[in-house]
Amino acid sequence: MPAETPTPRAVRPIDAATLIPLRRRANTLEVLMGKRARRHSFVPDMYVFPGGRVDAEDYTAAVGSALQPTVRERLLASSNARQAHALAVAAVRETWEETGITIGEMRDGRLHPALDRLEFILRAITPAQSPIRFHARFFVAQVSDVDGEPRTNGELLDLAWRPVAECLKLPLVDVTEFILTHLDRYLEPATGPAPLFCFRNGKVMLRG
Repeated sequence: MPAETPTPRAVRPIDAATLIPLRRRANTLEVLMGKRARRHSFVPDMYVFPGGRVDAEDYTAAVGSALQPTVRERLLASSNARQAHALAVAAVRETWEETGITIGEMRDGRLHPALDRLEFILRAITPAQSPIRFHARFFVAQVSDVDGEPRTNGELLDLAWRPVAECLKLPLVDVTEFILTHLDRYLEPATGPAPLFCFRNGKVMLRG
């Protein structure tokens, strides 16, 4: 009798944060996105918002301003206080590293994030069968000229501001397409737990 093939154990998701930089030009909403290089093991050749995993330093990083109370409460519905701080810091830090956009103030060569400029809109968990999994929190922030012009560090290719309609024509993963399609509803401050974008039996689910 042949031996049964063991069912692979699902990989535990890693905490990650993503920031969706927004701006308006001539009454058109634009989003800053770039393409992940082909060498990347996670979603290569796809267009994404800046972001990445939480680093150990994000938990204790000094900030220029704290999260808005309503945003902090939304984060605390699915994380503890240390995680909430680290996730918000990671979103701003990754954006600065990957795009040069500075949501905050530079002091002695270090970025002190302005967390009060963030809105927390969504969290998403990579499907269980994926060999690389993230529990990502998505934030949005309005960007102005004083925050700097985009410049890539090589993580994101073809980095540019684009109208939302143009972004939807690019190669996207499902959660990115979902956010862009429903972006208007997320531009207003919200209270209560953020929706969860996840998968069950291979099908997309939105909870909350």
